[in-house]
Amino acid sequence: MADASGSRPHTSLGPIKQIDAGVLNIGYAEAGPAGGTPVVLLHGWPYDIHSFVDVAPILAARGYHVIVPYLRGYGTTRFLSKDTFRNAQQSAVALDIIKLMDALKIDKAILAGFDWGSRTADIVAVLWPDRVKGIVAVSGYLVTNIEANQKPLPPPAELGWWYQYYFSTERGRVGYEQYTHDFDKLIWKQASPKWNFDDATYDRTAASFDNPDHVEIAVHNYRWRLGLAKGELQYEEWEEKLFKRPPVTVPAITIASDFDGPNADGKAYASKYTGKYSHRVLKGIGHNVPQEAPEAFAKAVVDVDAYSR
Repeated sequence: MADASGSRPHTSLGPIKQIDAGVLNIGYAEAGPAGGTPVVLLHGWPYDIHSFVDVAPILAARGYHVIVPYLRGYGTTRFLSKDTFRNAQQSAVALDIIKLMDALKIDKAILAGFDWGSRTADIVAVLWPDRVKGIVAVSGYLVTNIEANQKPLPPPAELGWWYQYYFSTERGRVGYEQYTHDFDKLIWKQASPKWNFDDATYDRTAASFDNPDHVEIAVHNYRWRLGLAKGELQYEEWEEKLFKRPPVTVPAITIASDFDGPNADGKAYASKYTGKYSHRVLKGIGHNVPQEAPEAFAKAVVDVDAYSR
């Protein structure tokens, strides 16, 4: 097995399939037997499905039916209509996964992700718990409360979110559009300083940022989270529920890494998981946990599956 040095035995998830789901035509990779327990693996920003390039084959070999979708604004996923608002508020992204499961005729799945993917797993588990067998969430409970996001953090913590303030300006939007490749590579290095990924590894993922909606989706997400951009009325009821930070009641495993700093012990969010639950800390690993520590991430998926038996 590969270690956390950045050297990986897999470079591809295989052919990308496409399916209409909700407002999107979603691109996704698939592995493992169709009759296996479904597992949906969810990436974040600025990453893509290749974060799971080593996790997917491990799970497929264990008999799981693995689905790895490009989120809206990434890879081959496209909006079906040019007139659809390019919305990246949290409940809209979560609904994409429910629509994908509907389209693939998946009644219930394990959801596992990091960054936007963790948030999405948490939200689907909160809003549609009957569709979720269990979740694995890197960095824990990430459900956004816009009012809470208005409160300033200590300066070192604020420094870590510098790009969110950059995106809040028109200069930042233009800058991200102009320098997407180099910008996101910088984020990778800052979020995972001990991960010695090579250019080929980064470039495989960076190709997904060429999506025509990528910049608009990324910028809207971060502006919305700071209360600087509006969402859509159709999601308001769900957002009001999420702003109350309801608990995740399905089986869950949370994973922390060096990226989580003082919150790595998970105590800040442990009470938000009221089903069978455990927390794991990975030392020497950055933010892209599934790609830096695929064996540990895959083991969490297998273990949370056992929680629900």
